Amino acid sequence: MADKMFCSRDGRLILRYFVLFPIIFLNFQSGDISTMAAIMNVEEPLEIVTEKVVNARTLTCYCEGSCPNNVINGTCETRPGGFCFSAVEEVYDEITGTYEEERTYGCMPPEENGGFLMCKVASVPHLHGKNIDCCNNVDMCNSNLYPAFTPKLTTPAPELPVSSQSVHYLAMIASMIICVSVFIVIVVVVCLTYRRREKLRKQPRLISSMCNSQLSPLSQMVEQSSGSGSGLPLLVQRTIAKQIQMVRLVGKGRYGEVWLAKWRDEKVAVKTFFTTEEASWFRETEIYQTVLMRHENILGFIAADIKGNGSWTQMLLITDYHENGSLHDYLSTSVINPQKLQLLAYSLAAGLAHLHDEIFGTPGKPAIAHRDIKSKNILVKRNGQCAIADFGLAVKYISELDEIHIAQNTRVGTRRYMAPEVLSETLNPQQFEEFKRADMYSVGLVLWEMARRCYTSKPGSKATTCEDYALPYHDVVPSDPTFDDMHAVVCVKGIRPPIPSRWQEDDVLATVAKIMQECWHQNPTVRLTALRVKKTLGRLEPEYMDCPMKIV
Repeated sequence: MADKMFCSRDGRLILRYFVLFPIIFLNFQSGDISTMAAIMNVEEPLEIVTEKVVNARTLTCYCEGSCPNNVINGTCETRPGGFCFSAVEEVYDEITGTYEEERTYGCMPPEENGGFLMCKVASVPHLHGKNIDCCNNVDMCNSNLYPAFTPKLTTPAPELPVSSQSVHYLAMIASMIICVSVFIVIVVVVCLTYRRREKLRKQPRLISSMCNSQLSPLSQMVEQSSGSGSGLPLLVQRTIAKQIQMVRLVGKGRYGEVWLAKWRDEKVAVKTFFTTEEASWFRETEIYQTVLMRHENILGFIAADIKGNGSWTQMLLITDYHENGSLHDYLSTSVINPQKLQLLAYSLAAGLAHLHDEIFGTPGKPAIAHRDIKSKNILVKRNGQCAIADFGLAVKYISELDEIHIAQNTRVGTRRYMAPEVLSETLNPQQFEEFKRADMYSVGLVLWEMARRCYTSKPGSKATTCEDYALPYHDVVPSDPTFDDMHAVVCVKGIRPPIPSRWQEDDVLATVAKIMQECWHQNPTVRLTALRVKKTLGRLEPEYMDCPMKIV
């Protein structure tokens, strides 16, 4: 079966490609295309080889270095179909440390197809230091064969030349990548900075007050545009006044009305004066615009303006709006604990101390006396502190000139809160300290109003108790007392509001009770100052204070 396949046309083709495939592969790696073509086109040698394999004979060959039984040199005999060969190879000499050529002679066994493969390899250019020649024409034919020796190539492969144009392209690409990267980084940094600034701009700022209360955008504008604390520039005030939108009426008195209004969606209070109260409007505006007047316990001033169309005139005073209203309204509807009482009393004393004190410097602040302290002229802020308002009767003292500026105003203070020296007309208007002491008398009455609404626990129970809200002297004078009524009660009879015994059971109430009694003393010279009241209340140890107190 094998003989038929070997002798057939297809069998011969299979044998030929099977034998030549390694040779083709070696030539493909070496890049010798011509040799590959020569090998692929040999058909006649294959038939000759086939014929020689059939008519094979035994050869005697010269051997050296490849003899049977490890004989040094001599002869060897091939089997039928074998070849004699002569080979050369480069070997390493360990003694000399160099590569030397070594030649061998011997016989090709028939298992290697009669040496046909090896002899064909000999025609391929060798780069690996080996070569071989074969023969089978006569005995000892290889003794005269001397294959050419080609040593191994030890020089490294040459580097591929790099053109200057490709270098320019690489440099240009690298520059573009760097520029784009830097641009992206700059854009990202700018975007992050812008977003951070926008976030900070939208957040409300904090005022460094006792309770860190937040500044509204309008208050920010007041703070930023008036470092002297004297209010906004007049042009800005008039602009704001024209943009005000009245919302609703929140109060009315003998001087005019108070409206809740809006400026750019921000709540403000607008005080409108009657035409007969022009002196009060002018005086209050002048006091509010005093240098260094701004204080957290004095009502924040925004703007003042006069409107008119020829037939009527309207005088406006725009201030901060406090939704809790006046202290009178707040105490009428709410009760307070001792800690809130302490905060209300302390903030009232702090605001009045700032008002009474003179600040020396350039610019400086003159000492100011209010002259109309009462619960209706004190506002309650959202943080539980007081803000003093209504400066229509205020008086200023300039120590450098030793002058007291008293407004030419027919309006008088509230009779219920007038000091004994005012009722008896013994107050010396040439002594500014007299006005400050009269303010402290009124402060004592306001503290009494606060203390009545401060609840304490009943002894032996968990229930709490407090007095109903009442105005000072409510039980001894009419609702609208005259000068004579108040003079008779305060100066002649020397009556003062009563002090309930339960006030002595609480430290805060007991301290406030002692302060108010010293404030409404008949002798003006022994009354406490606003600063003394502030320091005394600040030394108390509050257990549940919402805001820390500053003792100056």
